[in-house]
Amino acid sequence: MKEWYLLYCKRGEQQRAKQHLENQQVECYYPEIEVEKIVRGKKKLIIEPLFPCYMFVRFDFEQGPSFTTVRSTRGVSDFIRFGAKPKVLQGDLIYSLKSAEKPKNITVDELPKVGQSVGICDGPFMGADAIYKEPDGEKRSILLITLINKKVEIKVDNTNMDF
Repeated sequence: MKEWYLLYCKRGEQQRAKQHLENQQVECYYPEIEVEKIVRGKKKLIIEPLFPCYMFVRFDFEQGPSFTTVRSTRGVSDFIRFGAKPKVLQGDLIYSLKSAEKPKNITVDELPKVGQSVGICDGPFMGADAIYKEPDGEKRSILLITLINKKVEIKVDNTNMDF
């Protein structure tokens, strides 16, 4: 029976390890997030692993590759263990991570009307009421919130608005 395990990979070699493990018919998963970073003075969206150097793998060690084969794959350091054997993870954990990773895609047609009241459901302004002003590209919008009796423009991801 296939079980989920946690691997520790060599720094920066998760992609290599994933490729070699998938060649051995091992199911691999490592969640990635999109992070906004400043590179050479400009803001860029970069995709990074959510858990650097860690990867979830699913295989049946009795039928498929053995623990030793997986452990000696290029890019892999070792299994996360509790005692002598690798720790078996609950599948619910991985499936909940996978379901949380899928982003909500809101198209421009589904955005609120200019002047419509919206709520902010994530981020530093979570719970604040705002007024929709205009879209800012495909994934963000400009909202007006009241701070100290003054209307202030903020930029918010479209997925963080509740309307």
